[in-house]
Parts: sequence; structure tokens; C-alpha cells
Amino acid sequence: MMLNNKKFALATANPGKITEMQKLLSELNINVITRDGLNITTHIEETGTTFLENATIKAQAICCISKLPAVADDSGLIVDALDGKPGVYSSSYGGESLSAAERCEYLLEQMINMEQRTAKFVCTIVCAFPNGNLITAIGECTGSISCKPAGSGGFGYDPVFLPTGMNKTMAELSIAEKNAISHRGKALRCFCDLLKSYNEDTCL
Repeated sequence: MMLNNKKFALATANPGKITEMQKLLSELNINVITRDGLNITTHIEETGTTFLENATIKAQAICCISKLPAVADDSGLIVDALDGKPGVYSSSYGGESLSAAERCEYLLEQMINMEQRTAKFVCTIVCAFPNGNLITAIGECTGSISCKPAGSGGFGYDPVFLPTGMNKTMAELSIAEKNAISHRGKALRCFCDLLKSYNEDTCL
């Protein structure tokens, strides 16, 4: 598939996700356009019960509005001791009004005195094309929940997530270090590989 100067819409409005996705997709010479760049203000209700369902809902909605291939992701934190919570509700865990820092604190409060702290980040990426075709990619990053926040980088639960084999939280890693191991980085690289081998005549 010839990707030079192809225009793709990003379905996410999350600044942190936009930065990560733009960097990786730009390496394929894809012209990435955000929702702001397309003047799309429509609220998309995420009614799915899985990451795949929500990513598909968002990608198809932005594709329909923009008439461009649209890339969406749905991701979240799965904590074993909390029976998989917060999962697909990661962005609203503890209440819609909480800031990212408050959400991290809320998570730590739920895990006070818990010995089992294993967790994983999961990201599902879906690209919806105007002809109805879909490309799907999944990435995971295993680790554990720290006892206190650390680091100022990243976003979301990064300050309380210790990737497997590391003694630093995701928020203490450089952008390059994070992209190399993160769930979103893995999913995007898988997506890019699928995209490069996809037939343009079929997709667009």
C-alpha cells in the first residue's frame, strides 16, 4: 500500500494519545489529521463492553464524518486484584470529575494492603476505511501497580504502573523508552505492519 501523503483521521481527542500516535504514524509518511484539524466536535458515545467494540465504534464514526480512513484506539488498565477493573472504564474510574492524578490516587486507595499487584495495559487499534473495511491490532504491556505515584511523563495511570522488569514507572520513562514497550506502541507497530501490506485498491 502506497502511504506517502495519504490522509488518515485520528478519532481520539486525548492529547497524550495524539502525540504518541502521530509520532509513530508519521514514520510511515502518513498525513495524520486530528479531530480539531477536521473541525469534528461530535461526541461519540462509547457503548461497547470491550476495547475492540469501543475502538470500532469510534473509528467508524469518524470515518463516516470525515470520509477518510480513521484510526481509533481504546485502551485501559486491567488490575488482577480488582477482577480486571478499571478495564474499559479506565478513563472514568472513580468518577468522571476526577483528574488523572486523582484517578491514580483512587486506584491506589482501592489496593491498600493488597499483596497481589500484577496488572497490564491493553490497547486495541482499529482503522475504519470508507468502503467498510477494518484493520485491527492489539498490544499489551504487563507490569504491576506501584505503592505511590512517580514521574511526570506520560498520562493516565503511567505514574503508578511499573512495567515488567523495570524499577521505574511508565511516567519516569522517556518517550522513546515508553514507545518501545508500551501497549499502544506495540499495537501501533502491529497496525503499521498490517497497513503496509494492505491492498490500497481494496482499502481506500
